[in-house]
Order: sequence, then structure tokens, then C-alpha cells
Amino acid sequence: MSSGETTKLNLSAGLASVGIAATLVGLKLWALSATGALSVAASLADSAMDLMVSLGAMAALIYAAKPADEDHAFGHTSAEDLAALGQAFFVLISAGVIGWAAIARLLSPVEGTLRDQGAGMAVMSVSVALTLGLVWWQGRVAKRTGSRVVAADRLHYLGDLLPNIGAIISLWASKALGLAYIDSIVALGAGGLLAIGAVRIGKGAWDALMDRTADPEIVEGIAAIARDWPGVHGFHDLKTRTAGSRVFVNLHIELEGSQSLREAHAIGAALRRAILETYPQTDVIIHKDVAR
Repeated sequence: MSSGETTKLNLSAGLASVGIAATLVGLKLWALSATGALSVAASLADSAMDLMVSLGAMAALIYAAKPADEDHAFGHTSAEDLAALGQAFFVLISAGVIGWAAIARLLSPVEGTLRDQGAGMAVMSVSVALTLGLVWWQGRVAKRTGSRVVAADRLHYLGDLLPNIGAIISLWASKALGLAYIDSIVALGAGGLLAIGAVRIGKGAWDALMDRTADPEIVEGIAAIARDWPGVHGFHDLKTRTAGSRVFVNLHIELEGSQSLREAHAIGAALRRAILETYPQTDVIIHKDVAR
């Protein structure tokens, strides 16, 4: 697949994500005004976060495609991590507000708090259907292009299905069984999930900005390729760091000192291609040393 086709597929997934997230925000705003359900409010906050994340992912896909320049020798992918920190902070605030409101309603229940539950259930059912369709398309795109941004966005939307389904259950319990307090319990659970997700996203972004090493499985995989590569007598100083969806790799390989520069270059270039084929998200620099 050419780079142009890959970019088009990734952007199609990004546009679908933004479009569906915006649609869900509009639908859930109406459902919240119609029902007054905190579980719907939690789902609305989640969809608002989805919209921000999807817009950030869309911008990241476009911005990260820019080539390195004099001011950004390693590219522009760290913008993804900066955006993620801001998103995590926003999500934590949303989770806190929802949790506080849910606890307050549990401590001071108000009769007839929920209303028009049928309309709310219809909206949330549409939300689940749209989310499932989006997840299906993102899965196809991620499989074909290998985009970590699209794959991460897909995982996020998969996690959104639980609050949506929880809102449907709480609205049904209120309408059919008169258990209005279920709404507050579901909202508390959704708020907790939002907070956990925010901490996870924020930690990942912080680690990347602090040049934390890449996933140990990736590091070990690169080491295994270098260890068994023909013509390489050893390697050292394997260093990695992450920036957005990219993994930067620096590796020193030890070669036979008597061979020509052309032969040494061919070995290093072939090893670099092998690493890139196995881990397309990497940016690899190989230094050549004389074997001792």
C-alpha cells in the first residue's frame, strides 16, 4: 500500500470518528435535557471527550505527516502527547463533576428526577449502533495501515460502549422498576471509568514527553533482529524513546573491520529495513562500529 493510500484511509477513519462523535454529542445533549439522567450526562461527557480526542487524532494524523525540518529534526509527533495531556486534564474534571453530582443525588434523592426515559433509551441505542459501526471501520483501517493513532482511537470507542449500555439499563430500571437511584450508581461507575482512562492517557503522554523508553516487547524484538542479523558481530547502546505514535531507535552495531565501506553500509541498511518492516512506527538510526 502506498503512503498516499495509507494517509487517505487513516484520514477517512479520522473523519468518521469526528463526524460520529459530533452527532453523538448533539443527540445526548437532547437526551439529557429530555430525561435529566446523570448516566446520560456521564455518557455525554464521554462523547464530548471523544470529540476532543478524535479532533486531536485527526490533527495529529495531519501534523505528524509533516516531514522533519530545521526546527524539528525528529518530526512533529510530540504534538500528540501535548494534546493528550490537555485531554486527560479535561476528562478528570468531567469525571469529578459527574461523581459529585451522583453522590449528591444519592444522598438527597428527589422524586421524579428522571423523565421521558423512553426517548433517552432510543437515543442511547442509536449511540451504541453508531459506535459499533465506527469501531468496525476503524478496525479495518488500522489492520490495513498499521496506524497506532487509529488503533488507539478505536480502543477508546470500544471503552465507550459500557457507559452507553449502562445509561440504557439505568433508564430502563427507572421506567420499568421505579429504581431511579440506579442512574446515580451507573453515573458513578462511568465517572470512575472516565477518571481511570484519563490517568492512563495522561501517564502515557507524560512518559513520552519525558523520553521514556519504548514498550519492552518492541525493544526486545529489535534486539533479537540485530542479534541474529548476518554480518553483525554484536550490538550495544540500543536506545529508544517515544513521541506520539512514533518510536525513535538508536542502535550501534559491530562489524568486521576489514570489509569495505560499501559492504558495511549494505549490512546496516538491510538491518534498518528489517526493523522498519517489523515495526513500521519506528524511526531508526544505526551507527556502525568495528568489532573488537
